[in-house]
Amino acid sequence: MERSYPYWRLSAFYFAYFGVLGAMVPFWSLFLQDRGFSLAEIGLLAAIPMATRIVAPNLWGWIADHQRARLPVVRLGALATVLVFAAVWSVDSFWGMALVMTGYSFFWNAVLPQFEVVTLNHLGPRIAEYSRVRLWGSIGFIAAVLGLGAVFDIVSVAWLPAFMLAIMVALWITALFTHETPYDARARAGDGDFARRLRQPVVWAFLCACLLINLSHGPYYTYFSIYLEEQGWSRLGIGGLWALGVIAEVLVFIYMHRILAQVGAVAVLGVAAAGVVVRWLLLAYFADHLGALLLAQLLHAVTFGFLHASAIHLVHRLFAGAAQGRGQALFSSFSYGVGGALGALAAGGLWPSHGATVSFTVMAGAGVAALLLVVLFLRNDPLLREGSHP
Repeated sequence: MERSYPYWRLSAFYFAYFGVLGAMVPFWSLFLQDRGFSLAEIGLLAAIPMATRIVAPNLWGWIADHQRARLPVVRLGALATVLVFAAVWSVDSFWGMALVMTGYSFFWNAVLPQFEVVTLNHLGPRIAEYSRVRLWGSIGFIAAVLGLGAVFDIVSVAWLPAFMLAIMVALWITALFTHETPYDARARAGDGDFARRLRQPVVWAFLCACLLINLSHGPYYTYFSIYLEEQGWSRLGIGGLWALGVIAEVLVFIYMHRILAQVGAVAVLGVAAAGVVVRWLLLAYFADHLGALLLAQLLHAVTFGFLHASAIHLVHRLFAGAAQGRGQALFSSFSYGVGGALGALAAGGLWPSHGATVSFTVMAGAGVAALLLVVLFLRNDPLLREGSHP
């Protein structure tokens, strides 16, 4: 099918970006454990990239909006990520590792929100095709977790930073070969709309629902690989379980444009919250049953895929014109940043002392709270109902 936007260049960026996450998310905790860090220290270190995500996207979003260009921010962020992350080999203490993770994630977290706006501007009225571009990020994640899972059954996980650095370089190169649409001066009319929308309660109900869903993933992202290894899973098996969830996510992204058209973005967000409850209860009480474990991983398509696709649509509706960059940055920093940091910190407090069952049960409760927000405050809001079909 012929497309009038740079489908493959946009897709390549997502492939590389989420390829880095596919290397980091399942294996970084194992790398840190291999370096001698305790479970509590691993929980604190895992919270750092989430914490910098609170500040960095808003700062870089403000710069991009006022410079009227986003790709320079993306390119700078990608290059600085490479340069700072390379220092990981020179540190071996907790504070040294914390400093490196703070530095590289400050620039890393500048990249995706602004590139999301670049992609959406290329798509224009065809925003429903976003999921078809974004699915390549999921494919990159799968390639990384399966490939590195097999590799780390042969070589030490100490090699992880080298693989991550190589993919980061590839990300920077893809940003160099991508262009953005010409700036539309009429979009400046959207500046005042950003502050006006922030005063609407429905915006904060939406953001809090997304925050709670992301917060609930804290034990999963921080300790799930360690948990599986303690149960005797090989690293290839661990990578395979992570990949299974993202494969399901890819299938969701392929059909998401139809799902959104039929039921709307708010309903999709509600299903994501409900999926959180089911998924974490399965891992809390039935993780020793292979069928339940597989089902929990398949639900990643709901707890992440449904959340992300619906939220991008709703943010695009809520924050228009020149406020797009700040809107995407606010969503990223509040939902993934604050939510992810609180989730990692909560996991670090719960998991070492109370274990998997208590940790995942508490996080199922966060899913219940998110579902209540969607049902009570978002379901019948006229603005979001209209935004379901952007």
